[in-house]
Amino acid sequence: MDETPTGTQPATSRIDTSVAHPARRYDYFLGGKDNFAADRESADRMMTALPTARVSALENRRFLRRAVEHLAGEAGIRQFLDIGSGIPTSPNTHEIAQGIAPDARVVYVDNDPIVLAHARALLTSGPEGATAYVDADLREPRRILEHPDVRGTLDLSQPVALMLVAVLHFIPDTDDPRGLIAPLIQALAPGSYLVLSHATLDFMPARAAEHIRSLTSAEGFYPRPRAGIETLLSGLDPVDPGLVPTPEWRLQREPAPRPSAADVAGYAAVARVA
Repeated sequence: MDETPTGTQPATSRIDTSVAHPARRYDYFLGGKDNFAADRESADRMMTALPTARVSALENRRFLRRAVEHLAGEAGIRQFLDIGSGIPTSPNTHEIAQGIAPDARVVYVDNDPIVLAHARALLTSGPEGATAYVDADLREPRRILEHPDVRGTLDLSQPVALMLVAVLHFIPDTDDPRGLIAPLIQALAPGSYLVLSHATLDFMPARAAEHIRSLTSAEGFYPRPRAGIETLLSGLDPVDPGLVPTPEWRLQREPAPRPSAADVAGYAAVARVA
């Protein structure tokens, strides 16, 4: 197996090139070059089961842009905690937010050393705002909340947008995804928001969905039905248009034609913390 990604970023001693990582697999879906053979092989297996996986990845990035534009603009949010941020792909959360509000402050969280290397090199803030990167896992919410770079960049007594875009479908039910994110949501001040997108097989025939589920779970990928995703939003107030297929969330400014719900196979929502 090759020991360097298809790009120029060198591997570090912490990178296990034999195991696929969601951030590098996502990079491959988006046409990036910071991925290894294991990531590409895993992605190709997923695309065999879900031929539109690349379309879904692109639509998740578009949803992120629309959500951040809404929050930094209409909602007036100036702080963002982006967990499972992945390898930087422009426009990033801070680029979108600071393009609207130059004083916006953003913390990225991921657990891949390649993401860390890119973040340190590329995720630079404008002079009025701030960005930071935390090397941590969503499965360690307390560690994230107590990290000095989170505490030093964000004021958790003020509203924050918690970004969980295309990340919770990598957490199996046995790891209790709602329980994992509960401390994060509880730490948010009133007027904060949760930004969520999540894969689903709801738009496929039942027999095909069951077959795909058995294939994708072997890759550490766990699509959920609408009811399971609604559970992740429990106690929050979804903003219009609520939990909808990802390509349909505030699509008015997107060029036509748009991909279908079946093409993207995901739901998305932005919900307010009361």
